[in-house]
Amino acid sequence: MDRLLLMHSFVTVAQAGSFNGAAKKLGSSGSLVSRHVAELERQVGVRLVNRTARSVSLTEPGQRYAEFATRILDEIEAQDAALADSHDRAEGTLSIICPKWIGSLDLGDAIAAFSAAHPKIQVRFELGGMSDRTYDFLDSGFDIAFHTRDLRDSSVRLKKIASLPFVLCAAEAYIERQGGLTHPNDVANHDCLVHVNDPVWRIGHGHASTLHKIRNIAFSSNSYLALQKAAVHGRGIALIPQRPAYDDLVSGALRVLLPELAVPDRPLYAIYGPGQDTPRKISVFLDFLSAWFSQNPIPTIR
Repeated sequence: MDRLLLMHSFVTVAQAGSFNGAAKKLGSSGSLVSRHVAELERQVGVRLVNRTARSVSLTEPGQRYAEFATRILDEIEAQDAALADSHDRAEGTLSIICPKWIGSLDLGDAIAAFSAAHPKIQVRFELGGMSDRTYDFLDSGFDIAFHTRDLRDSSVRLKKIASLPFVLCAAEAYIERQGGLTHPNDVANHDCLVHVNDPVWRIGHGHASTLHKIRNIAFSSNSYLALQKAAVHGRGIALIPQRPAYDDLVSGALRVLLPELAVPDRPLYAIYGPGQDTPRKISVFLDFLSAWFSQNPIPTIR
């Protein structure tokens, strides 16, 4: 039988001075409370109470054990209250993990702004080292993970934070040397700069979009920033996030290809643990990031 339940019954008996008095406080029966105390005596191996027809008194070991049990139960109650209070306050440690390429873009700026706005929350932000299994971040001690793909996993919850625009582009020098694109299928005839986790490119929107498995890979990397630099140097065409490439696109170092078709945005999802009662620090973080991306839109390329 649960030791804490037995201790609670025993402490209540010690305070009430009788089994029936304790039973009234506990909303139970005197016989059940008596059995609880008897079981506790069996577990600890000593007699804790002296039983008479009308009252119950503590033995000397019983007095010591009553003090000990009262202290333990009070500490548990205080700790429960403290945990419930911290759950409802935006403070404590918030551990976040995401792929390197996402963390080095907008998300890093947004999380830095959140940390400055909420100094009572200690942010732990790690890039890379993510498992393909969506729920592994919880087992690794993280509160939130970020992904850009749709997920169907009942073991986690997710919230869409923003859309990340991508752009198909190349340097003017490459276009002059190899020619531009007049149709999405032309991709097969060009040197391509490919992210190792993104070997299939979708060009166009909706029903007009087409998928292209890239086979002519001239340069590959697990960093979109590295692909952007290779594109600026005229190595080939690249499908990269628009925000870090914005200055190169505005200056002319890179030029948008097939602008009439464009490429789909990527959704940015925050994934967090199951359950209906979300800790306050997580809900505050998710609301902050949604607002940050709304207030810091990516400028349109003209």
